[in-house]
Amino acid sequence: MEYRHLGKTGLRVSTVSLGTMGFAGTGWASPVGHIDVDGAKRQIAVAKDAGINLIDTADVYSDGASEEILGKALGNKRDEMLIATKVRGGMGEGPNDGGLSRQHIIRGAEDSLRRLGTDYIDLYQLHGWDGSTPLEETLAALDDLVRSGKVRYIGASNFSGWHLMKALWASDKNAFERFASQQIYYSLQSRDAENELVPISLDQGVGILVWSPLAGGLLTGKYRRGVDAPEGTRRFEGWTEPPIYDEDRLYNTVEELVAIAKDHDASPTQIGLAYTLAKPGVTSVIVGARTEEQLSDSLKSADLKLSDAEIKRLDDASATPLQYPYWHQANTSDGRASTADLSLIGRHVRN
Repeated sequence: MEYRHLGKTGLRVSTVSLGTMGFAGTGWASPVGHIDVDGAKRQIAVAKDAGINLIDTADVYSDGASEEILGKALGNKRDEMLIATKVRGGMGEGPNDGGLSRQHIIRGAEDSLRRLGTDYIDLYQLHGWDGSTPLEETLAALDDLVRSGKVRYIGASNFSGWHLMKALWASDKNAFERFASQQIYYSLQSRDAENELVPISLDQGVGILVWSPLAGGLLTGKYRRGVDAPEGTRRFEGWTEPPIYDEDRLYNTVEELVAIAKDHDASPTQIGLAYTLAKPGVTSVIVGARTEEQLSDSLKSADLKLSDAEIKRLDDASATPLQYPYWHQANTSDGRASTADLSLIGRHVRN
């Protein structure tokens, strides 16, 4: 297992992390899995044996039950793993039971600490943007949590590019703790993050944690052109994230994945994960699984390296036209593009 620094911090995390949305798996998370404490213990053991040192959860996963199961499964071995969790989503019916106010962030952290059975959170992430709370209020609350020792690093998730840059600017201006990472959706199925979020990470030294790197199972090879979704899969059970806007491009990408997987005697899952891990700025991909067998398969991606030619084949299959102003910047860069600019230019089909 390879370990990469989380942004500009000294913290090193495994290139594959364990996701826990399927722990408990109740409510809206039910299509992901129904993993109890014993199942969580088995998954954590498999992950640890493979070298994983980061586990990701969130307060809204099964209304806190995912955090509770994780805490019980880790028990007195909590210090052997880094724990990342999140705050923002609604955790009750009250007017202050969601969002990114100081009230909800502080209470959310304390509730997560209680459910996890620990006195510190390694990475505390904002689960989304809150446009109705002053940004300085949010960042000051996070800064206080870090200074109190309850939180060690902070991150963002699902921010737009301007959200992320505004937050980084406000942190620098006010000497608040800065985001070490952003957790984003990024996969062969949709490379939208390359427009703004990846270049920002490269420019600002923010690590990238990738959620759903297999596009909710779309890149596992189970979904093929002209074939109904297999019974028992997320899509069969009505899961709609991520949305599919271009089925032809998706199936062209899957066909390329399957072909490259055969060349490596590997699974399409392993190729899809290895591809994302090879992209600039990516620190770790978060994988969840219903079974230990699925998890073991995904973990093999950590040691799989694709050639430049294979990455180009996948780039070409998954490419989308550059949006403005990127196509204009690509046409007029005149050799003056930065490393962050080059992470985008040339990686999509030009209009």
